Amino acid sequence: MLEEIRIGSLGVIDSSTLELGPGLTVITGETGAGKTMIVTALGLLLGGRADSGAVRSGSRSARVEGVVDASALAAFAAAVEEVGGTVEDDRVVLARNVAAEGRSRAFVGGASVPVSSLAELAEPLVAVHGQSDQHRLLRPRAQREALDRFAGAPVAALLERYRGAHRRLAAVERELDEVVTTARDRAREADLLRFGLEEVEQVAPEPGEDEALAAEESRLGFSDTLRLAAEVAREALSSEQGSPDALGTTSAARSALEGVREHDTEAGELADRLAEVTYLLSDVAADVASYATRIETDPARLAAVSERRAALTALTRKYGESIDEVLAWAETSARRLFELDGTDERIEELRAERDELRAELGGLAGELSAARSEAAGRLAEQVTAELGLLAMPHARVSVEVRQTELDPDGAPATGAGAPLLVGERHLRFGSSGVDEVELLLAANTGSEPRPLHKGASGGELSRVMLALEVALSETSPVPTFVFDEVDAGVGGTAAVEIGRRLARLARSAQVLVVTHLPQVAAFADRHVVVEKSSDGTVTSSGLTVLDEAARERELSRMLAGMTESDTALAHARELLEVAASARALA
Repeated sequence: MLEEIRIGSLGVIDSSTLELGPGLTVITGETGAGKTMIVTALGLLLGGRADSGAVRSGSRSARVEGVVDASALAAFAAAVEEVGGTVEDDRVVLARNVAAEGRSRAFVGGASVPVSSLAELAEPLVAVHGQSDQHRLLRPRAQREALDRFAGAPVAALLERYRGAHRRLAAVERELDEVVTTARDRAREADLLRFGLEEVEQVAPEPGEDEALAAEESRLGFSDTLRLAAEVAREALSSEQGSPDALGTTSAARSALEGVREHDTEAGELADRLAEVTYLLSDVAADVASYATRIETDPARLAAVSERRAALTALTRKYGESIDEVLAWAETSARRLFELDGTDERIEELRAERDELRAELGGLAGELSAARSEAAGRLAEQVTAELGLLAMPHARVSVEVRQTELDPDGAPATGAGAPLLVGERHLRFGSSGVDEVELLLAANTGSEPRPLHKGASGGELSRVMLALEVALSETSPVPTFVFDEVDAGVGGTAAVEIGRRLARLARSAQVLVVTHLPQVAAFADRHVVVEKSSDGTVTSSGLTVLDEAARERELSRMLAGMTESDTALAHARELLEVAASARALA
């Protein structure tokens, strides 16, 4: 809901603030006072086209700000934060600057954004119905969505089921298209995998085998060198030729220290440590001797190991850095080959699932069309009845629910552009069904129904929009409605009915109305007057919220052109009383 609009240097408005609240707010004033500038300001705030000619003469730029209460608009608040704006205390400030030379800037929650982003964010907040810009309900998609909301839970449930089936069908057709299109590539991939797996299977490597064989090949290839080194080491540790060796030298050192143990405990400790060294040297010498005897020269085994390593290397060149990686590749490839070998079966499964989903979707589309057609009749009757009370007694509104038939022989069988079989008809379909919804108006007896924007004048179209919004008020997602001179060309009883319906709409939404008629203004919860003043050189307009006494004077001005006439004031008081009674009964 809009809480406040601040306007600066726009047209005849120098600087004004319009405080808004729930319910019905009417804006009145003399012709030329600047009422239209308020609608212009709202248009700018909603991302509309900027006109530098609207900048007040002598000013460098015009600025419009709006404060939006976002406490009940979670999606709007999230969208504001997504574009970098700030939501403070559940309030968001929207702003638009228009320079005199034509440049325009937009701001959302303090963040500078493209005007298109402002328009996208603000569009769900306000529906403007003026003499030339009834936007929202003139769009085909908006008309279908409005009909669906009017139809209520039965259509909502059907639509949810239909959209679920439509999403599944789209996913199945994408996968089927991918599988069929890539069938040749998949067959080629399967052959390559099969060849690689056969290579691995023929070699049959074991985990870690390449590292073990590398170590064994090195040992066999240098067996003579290893044996000679072991024998030299054994002779150095424990000589069989009587040569000085490590054991003999260590034993001599130990004996020397043992001989003086009784004279110094430290010498005894050193002797003990040398004893430990002697034991270790003895064990090492035995192990080295055993190692030397185990080393054999085996040319046949060396050749076998080299040949096996060559086979393993052929695998690691193609399928991994090591045998462990080769085995991992083989495991993954076996699973992939199993999947690829089932391509034909998968294609058949997907085709069967596609056909089943299309049959289900056709049935749901038929039910959805029937439900929409029934609701369309009720909506048309309700809007037509409303128009009869709004000085359009001969007008007839119809809601057409139609489908587009396609030639199945000239259209693709699946995917984009493929028709859906609904009953005996092949129809174009989308995520919302097979229906196109259009609101038509026959403004006079005997005239053919035409699309709304072609079948009525500006004033008539505003009343049609009011009738529609009243009919849809219980299900409308829009929190704020703006009507600019919805009462153009009417008066008397019809004007009272317009006021009554605006008040009815204001029970479930915030409504802002620019009007010339006192019968409409009398129904307001808040009455704002646009007053023009001039110092002889510059004309300015300001906004004033009226109290009860001021309302009576303003209504008397609108009724008789006089603010102090006792008769006009009495008439104004009577009009306010009638409106109050009518609102209580509405």
